[in-house]
Amino acid sequence: MDSKTISWLSYITLIGWIIALVQHGNTNPKSSLATFHLRQSFGLMATSFALYFVVMILVFAVPFLAFIVWILWIGLIVLWVMGLISAINGEEKPLPVVGSQFQQWFQFIK
Repeated sequence: MDSKTISWLSYITLIGWIIALVQHGNTNPKSSLATFHLRQSFGLMATSFALYFVVMILVFAVPFLAFIVWILWIGLIVLWVMGLISAINGEEKPLPVVGSQFQQWFQFIK
């Protein structure tokens, strides 16, 4: 797989991310584009899982927060689409607000 394919595949579900990670691990030399998007998509997945657990706790405790939760989910979908488009275009463009943090936090993805 080439680096562009690994990049966009990393945004397509958890299974796609795992396949992209394995394929990236089998390539030499490592592509900075694939590494960049593996970190960005991992960050989005980690954020969505964390948001899911927070939602499960808060919605039952404070039901009127459901509106805010919908806004956060829509924001995550927008970030996902932006990351996917960036990967398809072969660009290393960090996601707004959180992209640069994802690159710093997930240095273990190489």
